[in-house]
Amino acid sequence: MITREDVIHISKLAKVELKEDEIEKFREGFQNILEYFNILDEVEEDVEPTFQVLPLRNVFREDVPKRSLGQERVLMNAKHVEEGYFKGPRVVE
Repeated sequence: MITREDVIHISKLAKVELKEDEIEKFREGFQNILEYFNILDEVEEDVEPTFQVLPLRNVFREDVPKRSLGQERVLMNAKHVEEGYFKGPRVVE
């Protein structure tokens, strides 16, 4: 059982100031977390591990070359172009 004093102690360790109304909210939250751990303690541990519960299959499409846009058409709406390439802002100085 999480007490009010436990919440105050945890908040001091975390260097977090809590208002009076927050202390009860956190106490309930911490208590709920501990109850979830109790539920996890009841889970069977002798189950064989599985990687996939459903069979997976990759679906590939045929790799067919297609005609692409020319360089001029690709760059015609670009804001900044330099020597036939897109130019972006400098990232590293």
